[in-house]
Amino acid sequence: MSIWYTEKHTPHCGITMAVKKSLYHGESDYQTLDILDTHEFGKVLLLDNTVMLTERDEFVYHEMLAHVPLFTHPDPRRILVVGGGDGGTIREVLKHNSVEEVVLVEIDRMVVEASTEHLPEISLGLKDSRVDIRYEDGVRFVERSAESSFDVVLIDSTDPVGPAEALFSRNFFQSCHRALRKEGVFASQSESPFFHLPFMMDVRGRIDGIFQQAEFYLASVTTYPGGTWSFLILPSSTRRKRAPLSSLKT
Repeated sequence: MSIWYTEKHTPHCGITMAVKKSLYHGESDYQTLDILDTHEFGKVLLLDNTVMLTERDEFVYHEMLAHVPLFTHPDPRRILVVGGGDGGTIREVLKHNSVEEVVLVEIDRMVVEASTEHLPEISLGLKDSRVDIRYEDGVRFVERSAESSFDVVLIDSTDPVGPAEALFSRNFFQSCHRALRKEGVFASQSESPFFHLPFMMDVRGRIDGIFQQAEFYLASVTTYPGGTWSFLILPSSTRRKRAPLSSLKT
């Protein structure tokens, strides 16, 4: 008997894939987590029955979230990642030679533990000595962070519902702006331009008067709604030099 996983992106469309077997199921105070082994996409990480990543296409999302803002910054040294307990964004951030410290704030310890056990090629950076993992609420962490604490802030969040909703609030953008240094850069996943365009425009409006500049950029992520995903980038100032390509490890 064949087993299929199906996620509905809207009431009328979605994605489905054949499953070899279930590798992990867990429930925390925040969410359910499943890791499936599939025929087409390899291992798939689900949170609340929603695809967070697959082995086949995760590199697109993680490279775009990490490298675009880090190359925008002239000398990124201290990085904050909120969410992303699977470690994919951390893995990409650590490829930049200038990076000295990465603080990962993940509210759910289960995500880190399950990813470390079942997704070693994605989570390998979590064991790096430069990575400081904090298991707590990201909004509260940023609120109490000292002014000008970070060069780059990356928000690797789930969809903006439940605990992640506050990561897209005006108050949170204000806290992030205060926590960024003069040449700092903020970037976040910002949903699908095909299915969530009103949300994207609403978030863009919440930034007015906080950051001087705001841009969206896109990437093709096959297993995400619409196959195209957006990212929001907010430089804390409008004038900067880009980091050279030689700053990235090969």
